Amino acid sequence: MTAIAIVRLKDLFPLIMLSGIYSLLSSGFFVTMDAVDVAFTEAAVGAGISTLLLLVAITMTGRTEHPVRHKPILALVVVTITGGLLIYGTLDMPIFGSAQAPVHLHVAPRYINDSMQEVGVPNIVTSVLASYRGFDTFGEVVVIFTAGIGVLALLSVVPRPVTVAKINSLNHLLHEQHLILRIVSKTLLPFIMLFALYVQFHGDYGPGGGFQAGVIFAAAIILYTMLFGMITARRVINQSLIQVLAAIGVLLYGSIGVVSLLNGKNFLDYSILAGDPVAGQHLGILLIELGVGITVTSVMIIIFFNFAGRREYLQHLKKNNEGNNDTSC
Repeated sequence: MTAIAIVRLKDLFPLIMLSGIYSLLSSGFFVTMDAVDVAFTEAAVGAGISTLLLLVAITMTGRTEHPVRHKPILALVVVTITGGLLIYGTLDMPIFGSAQAPVHLHVAPRYINDSMQEVGVPNIVTSVLASYRGFDTFGEVVVIFTAGIGVLALLSVVPRPVTVAKINSLNHLLHEQHLILRIVSKTLLPFIMLFALYVQFHGDYGPGGGFQAGVIFAAAIILYTMLFGMITARRVINQSLIQVLAAIGVLLYGSIGVVSLLNGKNFLDYSILAGDPVAGQHLGILLIELGVGITVTSVMIIIFFNFAGRREYLQHLKKNNEGNNDTSC
């Protein structure tokens, strides 16, 4: 029902809200299926960061969808054929939940029975993501970093210099208009950041890790920016430092693999990092999760600041054009 409503709506604001609700419903499905780590990520990214970014986007594009001026018959045919092929490709797969499926006979028992002796991490999901398939996770971090670089290349603008008097006047205006929101957010921000650190360093024992922690920490920064203004946020958060941190997180992750190679082990084999292989696994997972958290936090902030900065830049151009038109008249 939510998906059908999203397709039929022309007003983009409730459409974005429904998209966030869709993500929350998906998180509920994942929790029901005992995939708590995935539910955590879906709630943080789908209902959190994505909703905020889309809200910023419609401030630049407008909130009403323009009427369709063409008949997308070709697109509909392509989508229908692709969907049919995907369904056809799954016909020979085992029935969902079947105990005879290869994943339950070969893959899952391997991780469940051996991960504690080989990795020593109570949360098996963390063992799989950070150790057994650490190279795949490294690829995901590189993709996130590349997305941040792409946004910088496409949307980056040089912020205009602003006087202290203007900053103070804007803060006073926002303080009068959003007094309750500002006070409540000031109270909540330290707890949000503390929770992000808990998720970051508790991923070995429960749902969490660098991806979820990075998004939660970035959400705290974005909340601060939305309530206290882009100008104030730029004074608090050094954008050059954030860009460097995004690269440092990826380099930290990759450096662990290089250290493993230099010591005669496979890439991202953490057992060599300490005298005891299990202790080495713990140390390696802690370091690469830290790299993931740093990169995810930095890229989310980069994306939001450049989206919001682009909106500010377009508004400035619009005012200048209006001023030029008035002068010519």
